[in-house]
Amino acid sequence: MAKIEQIIEGCQKGRRDAQKQLYELFSPQLFAVCLRYTHNRMEAEDHLHEGYLKIFDKIGQFSGRGPVEAWMRRVMVNTILESFRKKAKYSFVDESNIPLEEDLNQEQEQEDDESAINIHEIENLIEQLPERYKLVFKLYILDNYTHDEIARELGISVGTSKSNLARARQWLKTRIEKMQADKAKALW
Repeated sequence: MAKIEQIIEGCQKGRRDAQKQLYELFSPQLFAVCLRYTHNRMEAEDHLHEGYLKIFDKIGQFSGRGPVEAWMRRVMVNTILESFRKKAKYSFVDESNIPLEEDLNQEQEQEDDESAINIHEIENLIEQLPERYKLVFKLYILDNYTHDEIARELGISVGTSKSNLARARQWLKTRIEKMQADKAKALW
């Protein structure tokens, strides 16, 4: 396979063989990004294909200052967010004035290996988050967006982004603690 720089150059020239190579090289990772936001294979495939169309259309804007995969992921996430906005599927409420019950920056040590929560259980909990929290959580935690970027992309305030993230963390923390307690009880 050609070096990534050659593939990108070929894509910038509109060569189909280079586009195919780029697609084959990164589609598994980008499909995982799409699936993380939709949890529906068909919808994820639609987002993947639409995202690649945008990638090929905008490949000339890639500056080469960072990894192409990060740039492509950003284009893909923006494509998904644009789709969400078009559907008007999510509504965001400004909850920045509502105080949190406890400091969310405290971390609790895991009590016992037997009561440990596995990654699949955490992924399931993330999917159960209220929609307005889930999208902010995924953008911030999984895709490394800043609160400014999230606010701009979702049309919400930075305070709302921070509040939604804090509430998502609190929501997850509460449920994880309950799961751990339930597992500990089951061991007795």
